[in-house]
Amino acid sequence: MREELFTVEGVPAASWTPDDRTAGPRPLIFIGHGGGQHKTAPAVLHRAQRFVAGGFAVVAADVPNHGERPTDERLQRLATEIGDRADRGEELAPLLAGFQSLVAEQTVPEWRAILDHLAPGPVGYWGVSLGCGLGVPFVAAEPRVRAAVLGLGGATDPACAQAAARITVPVEFLVQWHDERVPRAQSLALFDAFGSAEKALHANPGRHSDRLPEHELDSAVRFFTRHLLSE
Repeated sequence: MREELFTVEGVPAASWTPDDRTAGPRPLIFIGHGGGQHKTAPAVLHRAQRFVAGGFAVVAADVPNHGERPTDERLQRLATEIGDRADRGEELAPLLAGFQSLVAEQTVPEWRAILDHLAPGPVGYWGVSLGCGLGVPFVAAEPRVRAAVLGLGGATDPACAQAAARITVPVEFLVQWHDERVPRAQSLALFDAFGSAEKALHANPGRHSDRLPEHELDSAVRFFTRHLLSE
């Protein structure tokens, strides 16, 4: 697998392609990393390796206040408050929704600019937790995305549900059944809000920070293969 680090309009990003320079263009998977991670975090690299092995190119970008991005004092204060509330076992959904909404105002145009830079063919999106909160408005706004794997997120405010309703591409949605950060009812409400005719709910035992089962990554590869490689 060949890695390339680059920037688009000041946004640090990384892409991965097969280590075979004779390979032709491939469908692209855009990975949205989780909170506290970055574009080359181990979890991102693990998924990138599987997607590249499955016949795809992959890209990820540092979201604001993460990775190589400069510290944003407003976002940092919110992130600290989220961590403090989580430690105290308090309700997080409204604060998470506000944080993700602020970040999405930047990431949606940034991620669309990255697609403009790469000029890919069919695009898929994969993102859970923060990657879901940012992915819902991105997928809703970006017609080049043909399929999306989302999860560990919920319909925490009307704007999120409205964005989900605008998504009509096939969706796989992942739920950790004992998620302490995103109440199960909110996850199910987000799944229900998707406007997609083809959508599947994948629920597994576990808490928010537990590692997702490896078979869900296998399922994502099959899902993207059906919708991006069979065209």
